[in-house]
Amino acid sequence: MARFLHTADWQIGRQYARFEAEDAAALTEARFTAVERLARLAVEERVDAVLVAGDIFDAQTLADRTLHRTFQALAAFEGPWIMLPGNHDAALAESVWSRAERIGAIPNNVRLLLTPEVHLMEEIGAAILPAPLTQRQTHQDLSAWFDSADTPERLLRIGLAHGSVEGQLPDAIDSPNPIAADRAASARLDYLAMGDWHGLKQIDQRTWYSGTPEQERFKDNGAGHALLVEIDGPGASPSVEARPIGQHLWHQWRRTLAVASDLDKLLVELETLPVMSVIDLTLDGQLDLAGQQCLEQALGMAAGRHRSLQVNSAGLVLAPTVDDIATLHADGYVGNVINELQLRQEREAEREAAREALAILARLLHDHHPQEGPK
Repeated sequence: MARFLHTADWQIGRQYARFEAEDAAALTEARFTAVERLARLAVEERVDAVLVAGDIFDAQTLADRTLHRTFQALAAFEGPWIMLPGNHDAALAESVWSRAERIGAIPNNVRLLLTPEVHLMEEIGAAILPAPLTQRQTHQDLSAWFDSADTPERLLRIGLAHGSVEGQLPDAIDSPNPIAADRAASARLDYLAMGDWHGLKQIDQRTWYSGTPEQERFKDNGAGHALLVEIDGPGASPSVEARPIGQHLWHQWRRTLAVASDLDKLLVELETLPVMSVIDLTLDGQLDLAGQQCLEQALGMAAGRHRSLQVNSAGLVLAPTVDDIATLHADGYVGNVINELQLRQEREAEREAAREALAILARLLHDHHPQEGPK
């Protein structure tokens, strides 16, 4: 029986410009940690090799230190790492791969497949058929040569490709590089390890996308895994099992707060999320002052518990009740100001600023009368 770990789309060097600097740096660092976790999993599962189906690196122009760190992260697993260039790290005449070789970053147990030819690996009982990208985009199916490739019958036929399986993916992906949907069958492959689609997806019995091992988008597509593949022998059906790798789960929510129970439900959702999640939260509707204070406290706690919390509350209106205003002693001029801010929230261009001003005013009044603030 042969055992492989199938992974792809590490995207080492990826930048996260939409996040604050501290969070962006941590998310970039998490991609190195994911590789270390892959190496430990390979050891624990005693796999024969790790198949990496392209986009190990996110760009061609990365610092030498980044290249060294990437390959040093492989150290726990001393077996073969079989790597394929993808569209982000294509095997150009001068590429991230040629530079990694030049600076001595690539260890001896990394088998870098830069040419479309059969690579016999007797030690793991497999013949590897790669479709390396030598440019970022191509409109040719680079896996077509698999069909006519001769390999010893005693060895598994393992395909390694990076691109879009035609007619199978629900959304546009990083490159148009086409792969025939029936390639595993036409090329008599025992397994086709795919990269480029960042989610976990089965195409057919022998063709799988592993997805990126560390989620980096707000998509519910099974990212954050690697695939443990077992094959009894040539011609046998593979057994494929997803194993979690990633540290951070990404959640993009839109919630409308219309009644008190909506806020209660949101607070429970925030409380029960796995720690160190990445959250993008959009809020609309309205809250009274007590609800606003409760929400602010909950968001503050969530921000401390998770990797990133980004909140868009431009559509949320602060609507003090009669009791709110009474307990704040907001009569006379202050009462008029509150009424004016409430009216300004009805104008879309002023809504967010008016709501924030109203919240600040409410906090100031509450601090002035702490024993009588909203309950």
